[in-house]
Amino acid sequence: MADSGGASMGMDSQDLHLSRITTEWNIVFQAHCGSPEQVTEAQTILMMRYAGAVHRYLLAAVRDPDTAADLGQEFAVRFLRGDFHGADPSRGRFRDFLKRCVRNLMIDHQRRQARSRSRPFADGDPEPADPDTGLPDLDVQFLASWRKELIVRTWAALARYQQETKRPYHDVLRLRTDQPDLHSPEMAVQLSAQLGVPLSAGWVRQALHRARDMFASLLIDEVTSSLKEATPETVEQELIDLGLIEYCRAALDKRLGKG
Repeated sequence: MADSGGASMGMDSQDLHLSRITTEWNIVFQAHCGSPEQVTEAQTILMMRYAGAVHRYLLAAVRDPDTAADLGQEFAVRFLRGDFHGADPSRGRFRDFLKRCVRNLMIDHQRRQARSRSRPFADGDPEPADPDTGLPDLDVQFLASWRKELIVRTWAALARYQQETKRPYHDVLRLRTDQPDLHSPEMAVQLSAQLGVPLSAGWVRQALHRARDMFASLLIDEVTSSLKEATPETVEQELIDLGLIEYCRAALDKRLGKG
């Protein structure tokens, strides 16, 4: 069908190739070493891109919205004043770098809490024990917050794709996600009213299939952009670590010419 060809052309226009997508590390360095204009722009991009993942982890870790907000502000201040300028891309994924930064923030927070619960320190008193053991779920919780952030960003990318191409993949997939018990004829009724055009159950099934493919492809883009070296192997391993490989397997194989 013509629409099928159009969907294929839409993906080509996005230039969805693993080799094309670069890491965020150039933005990290620009955020600390570029011209004043470059620094401002790069810092804004980074904070907007990763603030959600950081906040979700902090909220899960402290379980208090006010404390999480305060720690999020502290993280932003540390970043904007250049505390993370020593980031080394040779150390791997941007996710790992962010996790180290958040870990240090949480250790400082726990030390402040420990001090506030005890008598004031006197000269010569030892520092509190490293509270790293108090963060046993750091890997699990931060991975979960990162995964959530990637999915949120992918939904936003799918919405932009819909706006640019006029293919309602976002609306179709959103309806399926929000109301998974709806059958195709029921979805057709709701989407017809929402989009202002008559739609059939067959159209819904086809659009839903294409929407899932596009979502998976855009999700791979988001994952790839966070890697230092976006090779097929590193992308696949990251998808495995994030628990997303089964959802993205067909899209990844298609990119690699296996599908």
